[in-house]
Amino acid sequence: MISLPVLVLLGFAAYRATQLGVHDSILDPARERLATWHANKLDSKPRGFVIQLISCVYCFGWWLSGVTLLVYLLATDSWNDAPWIIHGIEWFAVAGVQALLNRRDDTFGG
Repeated sequence: MISLPVLVLLGFAAYRATQLGVHDSILDPARERLATWHANKLDSKPRGFVIQLISCVYCFGWWLSGVTLLVYLLATDSWNDAPWIIHGIEWFAVAGVQALLNRRDDTFGG
């Protein structure tokens, strides 16, 4: 099981990854390309889903929290140290920290 300080640190990493994916200008060309792809077929539900996913800090943050946790578990070779259910709870913890930080941005401006 991952310690609380490491979970918080992973939450901060997931928060930063979310900001990169949703807001940072370095990925503007990729987001514009996806928007154009969606505009070519506006009634497509999968395309609408992708656009909604990449523009929502909470939606995208949830998945990036999972990716951040998975990379950590694989890099530290601690995937087999706990049952899957524990890793699921850890995912919620990392996503919770990430969501709280994004909520702080929403409330106080970021």
